[in-house]
Amino acid sequence: MLQGPDAIRAATILEDCVDQLCVLGRIMPTSFDSRVDAVEMVQSELNQLVAGQKDLEQRYQTILAKRLEMRQNTKNEMKLTEIEKEVVESGHDLKNSTHVFGRSLRQNPLTGDNISKIQADRTFCEDVMGDTLSELIQNCSFQCLIESVEREKFKKAKLQETIQKEENGRKRVRELQRKLQDIKKEKEQDLQDRKGMIAHIKDQLQEAKARTNMEGKYIKKSAEVSIAQTQKRCTISEKQAQDEIEKLRQQVDDEERSHSEIESYLRTHHDELEKKEKFWQEKMEKDVDAKQHELTVIKAANQKDFTRLQELTKLYKEYEQVVVEDRIEKEKARRKADQEGIELKASIRIQAWWRGVMVRKGFGPYSKKKKGKKGKKGKKGKKKK
Repeated sequence: MLQGPDAIRAATILEDCVDQLCVLGRIMPTSFDSRVDAVEMVQSELNQLVAGQKDLEQRYQTILAKRLEMRQNTKNEMKLTEIEKEVVESGHDLKNSTHVFGRSLRQNPLTGDNISKIQADRTFCEDVMGDTLSELIQNCSFQCLIESVEREKFKKAKLQETIQKEENGRKRVRELQRKLQDIKKEKEQDLQDRKGMIAHIKDQLQEAKARTNMEGKYIKKSAEVSIAQTQKRCTISEKQAQDEIEKLRQQVDDEERSHSEIESYLRTHHDELEKKEKFWQEKMEKDVDAKQHELTVIKAANQKDFTRLQELTKLYKEYEQVVVEDRIEKEKARRKADQEGIELKASIRIQAWWRGVMVRKGFGPYSKKKKGKKGKKGKKGKKKK
């Protein structure tokens, strides 16, 4: 979709193109053969094609030389990649130009067919532009132009495919014709060789007939003897085969009987195992239930014991507190008794010391009583004596 101003501008341009194509269709001649400058027109077109082809070839040669020089002088991967892309693009352009140049040389631009094709192309362009102009004026879109281009691309692709198939078919026909000529010559030579071989074989056939008659009798007798021997060997082999078949049948019977017995034993064993499995499954369920019950009982007992443990722990802490307090009281009493014992010993020592002092000093009840003078004198007389 186009906006209003853009649609108006595009519609104006398309209208001008349609008018120019209409005028061009009316003034174009049916053929250029009768014109005086027809040869000059063809020569000018050919000169333009040749010049363009030479320019493309020169450009391709220049790019190839540049690529060779860069490969020898540089190791930049980015530049080498870019020059490779240029070589591919230039080669593609040269290939397309060569195709167009060859097609132009094969066609005569002065014939009526080329003029008819130009008129058909002009008419197509005029119709497509007219439809596009109408759609731009009505809907501000150009969908019909896109659809027409896609249809022409599809037609061109189909035409190119048809042309390619036709060229391949022509090449295949020429190749097959050449192969047919080669095969024809080969077959003629082979026929001559076969004719000579036939004559030679006829001579050999006559010789072979005589030799064959003699050899036939010998071979007949030899064949009869060989047949008898073969029949004898076949009879012996047949008997051996029959014996082997009987032996194999006996083995098959034994194997089938063994298989049946083994199958019966396995079925019986399987039933017993299923019973055992059922028994052990039931036993396991019962044991699990019993153990689950035991676990529940144990958990309850553990919970009860845990509660009892907490109570005992609390009681133990209380008793421990009482014991500690009792020990503290006993320790205080012991220390007090020790202190009293020490004080008692100290007081006894002090009393003993004081008594000694009193005795030595004569204090208190331990003081000495004074006697009369007489007595003292008598004592003194005694001392003198």
